[in-house]
Amino acid sequence: MSFNPHLQYQVEQPKWSKNAVIYQVNTRQFSQEGTFKGVTAGLSHIADLGANIVWLMPIHPIGEKHRKGKLGSPYAVKDFRAINPEFGDAASLKELISQAHALGLKVILDWVPNHSAWDNPLVSEHPEWYARDYKGDFRPSPWWDWSDIIEFDYNQPGLRQYMIDAMRYWLEEFDIDGFRCDVAGYVPNDFWHQAKAALDAVKTVFMLAEWENRDLHEQAFNMTYAWSWNEALHDIAHGRAPVDRLRKYYSWNERAWPHNAYRMTFVSNHDKNAWDGTQREQFGDCLEAAIVLSVLGEGMPLIHNGQEAGESKRLAFFERDPIEWQAEHPIGELYKFLIKLKQRVPALWNGEYGARMLQVPNCKPDQVFSFVRQQQQVKVFVVLNLSAAPVRVTFSESLYHNEYIDVFAGQCVKLCESFTLCLGPWQYRVYVSANFPLI
Repeated sequence: MSFNPHLQYQVEQPKWSKNAVIYQVNTRQFSQEGTFKGVTAGLSHIADLGANIVWLMPIHPIGEKHRKGKLGSPYAVKDFRAINPEFGDAASLKELISQAHALGLKVILDWVPNHSAWDNPLVSEHPEWYARDYKGDFRPSPWWDWSDIIEFDYNQPGLRQYMIDAMRYWLEEFDIDGFRCDVAGYVPNDFWHQAKAALDAVKTVFMLAEWENRDLHEQAFNMTYAWSWNEALHDIAHGRAPVDRLRKYYSWNERAWPHNAYRMTFVSNHDKNAWDGTQREQFGDCLEAAIVLSVLGEGMPLIHNGQEAGESKRLAFFERDPIEWQAEHPIGELYKFLIKLKQRVPALWNGEYGARMLQVPNCKPDQVFSFVRQQQQVKVFVVLNLSAAPVRVTFSESLYHNEYIDVFAGQCVKLCESFTLCLGPWQYRVYVSANFPLI
């Protein structure tokens, strides 16, 4: 069967998401108090950064049986309809959501559909809803160190209805705007079709899948993780992959995924930070270039809380470990600058609202990644030296020819066939058509 994006891929992207940026909040670590009130106090900071969507990591009570660490993983849910008292109560969560909406922010909750804590009441009330191993025992993830949870069996209609009703509860009682769905690919796709239809009957929701599969966009998800993007850039940063790896990602993304599907591009998140290292540990001197590409390339950028303050440490996953905030940090200033540019220039918008990336061939393809995004008469020309060596580069074909503003230098330049650019290690340039008012 041939791929027809209009027939097969039916999820429509809301207009408010056209140039949106998502911000992840770990309530436990976001503030010194580690509560909803601490998050509420920081909402104006998130809005000022330019983010539009606030993703709250799981807010539910955490299981005690087989708990990891003193406080446990927020992904070991003890009750899908309750609030972790560590964070506050219903009133303080409603106040957070109300204040976010007043600032024009959307709020999505982290949802954990694949499994529960061992001491979730469903274990005794509906043991038939859980998967079993070859011995007939409840099953933690058999190939991973998830000993604090046991898996559900989505062949059970009752479980499906319970999950949908629980998700509806947070829509109806708290007016949230959608869900980030943990390990979404571990749950059958037809369940997500059921869930999206039921949720949209209450309120049109924004759905983010922690997974990388185009079929999840078919009838359920607005956005999926761009894990392959992150892995490609990470390997390039560490000299383990050629720059062509990134070209292959964008080719795959353009040809194999529907154009209206949002892909979430990120240099950090709670998993990467906790287990693989801070953004600087992950990307080294390539970090700033990676951030530039995450915001100005195709995809919706994610900011993991604390990145804008330099993300100076790996946050403990099972304990209290508040972020070390700094009032101003160069990474935060870079994000703010890039997000303002992204949201102002339509060519840089998300999915079908923005423009495709068009490769600009250059004489140093093993080091330099260059592209144009153009909508109507406005071009954005991005050049990144993705290597640890300086480079002198020229460009071929006429796609990039134009009069531009070099947005970081604030200078007007005319680029034509004689243009030669010298870049230091990991250095980048961003040019926007001079006919576009940036101020």
